Amino acid sequence: MPESTVYVVDDDASVREAMEDLLSSFGLHVITFGSAAQYVASTHRADSACLVLDVQLPDINGLDLQRQLANGQHPPIIFITGHGDIPSSVRAIKAGAVDFLPKPFTPEQLLNAVQTGLQQHHDARKSQSELAELRGCYACLTPREREVLPLVVSGLLNKQAAAELGISEVTLQIHRSQVMRKMRADSLAELVRMSIKLGVESSAAAEGTGESSGDSGSTERQWIHRMT
Repeated sequence: MPESTVYVVDDDASVREAMEDLLSSFGLHVITFGSAAQYVASTHRADSACLVLDVQLPDINGLDLQRQLANGQHPPIIFITGHGDIPSSVRAIKAGAVDFLPKPFTPEQLLNAVQTGLQQHHDARKSQSELAELRGCYACLTPREREVLPLVVSGLLNKQAAAELGISEVTLQIHRSQVMRKMRADSLAELVRMSIKLGVESSAAAEGTGESSGDSGSTERQWIHRMT
């Protein structure tokens, strides 16, 4: 995992200093802020990061900040508070917070939550990067190849897919080969997984189950069924 950054937002300078000393001792890069406005105005580019956020801040409630950040990309949040209550903790966790730690908390509790948050962010960034690469490959396909892809991954035989498009089986095989090459797929199974990530599914496959293309598990099961 690349260098990990922990952002700490707390209006209490002594708390910020204590957390910076603790987290830095474990090799983490720590950046502290005294208000939500300072954090929002800063640049966050770390590949692996998390945000330790106090609930009670001078300019905005931490839970309200979480809601504002929800529409954009931001690192996982760990809430800390000296005025915690069950409704607030439930709200925070439901909105995706890693943890909700009432003060005083132990170093182990904080470190465990931070490590969980860092791993979540690292995994999410990796998935985003892989999806961006897949979309780049898909953008290289010709219009005809984009028609061939969903038919191939739906499990149709070459002659069936060719009939769907009104082309010869030989021409279909050429297009299929180009799709595999441009998508950098080593096997049909890998191409199916790629298409699921991209949300690509043939209309014939969708009609066969009556389920939406958003159900990736159903799509993969359907492909396996066609192959057996």
